[in-house]
Amino acid sequence: MTVKKHAVKVMIGGEEYTVRSDLPPEYTREVASYVDQALKKVLGQGPIVEIHKAAILAALDITNELFQAKKGEREVAARLTALADDLIKVLPPPKRKIVGLKGPLG
Repeated sequence: MTVKKHAVKVMIGGEEYTVRSDLPPEYTREVASYVDQALKKVLGQGPIVEIHKAAILAALDITNELFQAKKGEREVAARLTALADDLIKVLPPPKRKIVGLKGPLG
């Protein structure tokens, strides 16, 4: 099955871009808007002569957000695993295997 590519016109940094993607057009617009806001934030922090430098700084900010979110996901996954291990310990032995979780007693 071939996925249809959408051509979506978006505005980033006051310039229009046509983005071809197999993602829904609304999603592409939302992503472009996020990038545009990140660029505006950088430009609002002080004078930057070259727009490409502002775009790089915006990309660094967005990448930092991504890395922080991934770190948060890893921390939540570790906490959930520890909680699941603790819950297995309080289950009666026959139920531990039914749950399908592997813990030190399972």
